[in-house]
Amino acid sequence: MREVVILEKVYGDRSGFLKLDKKLKALLGDLEVEWKLSAVKKNWVKVSLSGEDEEISANLVREEFGEVPYRLSAVKEGETYRGRFVDLGKVGYGAYVDIGIFTPRPKDALLPLYYLKETFGDIPVRRMIRDFGWMDNLPVEVVVTDVEFGAREVELAFSDAQLRRIKGWISDGYDKLFITGTISENVEKALIRTGHGRDVKRIEELGLMETLLILKKGTQAPGIIKEIGPHLRGTLIGAIKFRE
Repeated sequence: MREVVILEKVYGDRSGFLKLDKKLKALLGDLEVEWKLSAVKKNWVKVSLSGEDEEISANLVREEFGEVPYRLSAVKEGETYRGRFVDLGKVGYGAYVDIGIFTPRPKDALLPLYYLKETFGDIPVRRMIRDFGWMDNLPVEVVVTDVEFGAREVELAFSDAQLRRIKGWISDGYDKLFITGTISENVEKALIRTGHGRDVKRIEELGLMETLLILKKGTQAPGIIKEIGPHLRGTLIGAIKFRE
């Protein structure tokens, strides 16, 4: 048996398992392999593979979805990782990101306060989180800037690509919604049911269970949240709002 913990999480309404299973059928359907999906520490998804083609299947899964680093010793300064915001707003000295460090014990990495202030200005972290629409489980691409193996501390910065996206999101004048805890297909259904599909400029899948809605000019985030929220039970919705 081969096991791969991929760079996706399943939580909320857990609809991601069915969607992921379909993706694996498309990826591995012609191979002699069976797979099982499960959630491990902090809701990361483990793909367990068994059969004659399990080794090549595991490599295909890694190539398609990526793999967590597992060990602190595997984390390298200067390398880029894909992680998720966790415990946002619980501390005032930065923002934590889970990049999938499990041993020697689970460890989140830190976007430190001095870096956030250098990057976005002298704004309190909690206000930054609110104004930028950040929320737990939102996927972010980060670069490791410092690893203290003795203290088991990891510091991060946003990758250049992630930083460009964030700065674009907060400056382009379009209200946005970040929705976590369900697949994008369910978000689309909620928009159709409420008649608000016409108010959305673009839908982006940020992850398996994380969706970004970019609203059309003149459409304000609070009104859309009020309408679609009751159709998306178990989700969290963050927003970037521009005043008209």
